[in-house]
Amino acid sequence: MVTKYTICLLALASAAFAQSCTNPQVEASSFTSLDATVVTQIAYITEFTLKCDNPLPENYALYAEVDGKPLSAARIAENKYQVSWTEEPAKARSGVHEVHILDEEGWASLRRARRADPKATVAPLIAIQLHHPGSYSGPWVNSEVLATAISILVAYTALRNKSKILA
Repeated sequence: MVTKYTICLLALASAAFAQSCTNPQVEASSFTSLDATVVTQIAYITEFTLKCDNPLPENYALYAEVDGKPLSAARIAENKYQVSWTEEPAKARSGVHEVHILDEEGWASLRRARRADPKATVAPLIAIQLHHPGSYSGPWVNSEVLATAISILVAYTALRNKSKILA
């Protein structure tokens, strides 16, 4: 028979075995697509190494949130993670993107808080700033339009000068 006392003991035992990163230290690097003339999506990638005072289990899961968008952090090596996402070039904004990294405990707290208030926030385990300088979408005037305009101008000038010479 399962009693409230047994359930309480199980909850305490699972909380005691759950590991959380203490004193997190991070080294991060990031990359974004800069040329929007040939791509249909702008890619944002940040890789980071997480070092904690306590040893973390091999399956230590991390989650990320960027501008309210939930993401998962992929483990790519020991203590090394990657977060990536894409956006359409028209929606991609330049500037600093805050990447909030949360562990399972923080992610669960965020989800609970969001049920009550969709704009709620919780303190992240770490926050990484990814700077996107903007993407190049091509020149203001396409070369075909410029070539057409110049050829029309040259033809007009030639015809005008021809009529002056013949007159």
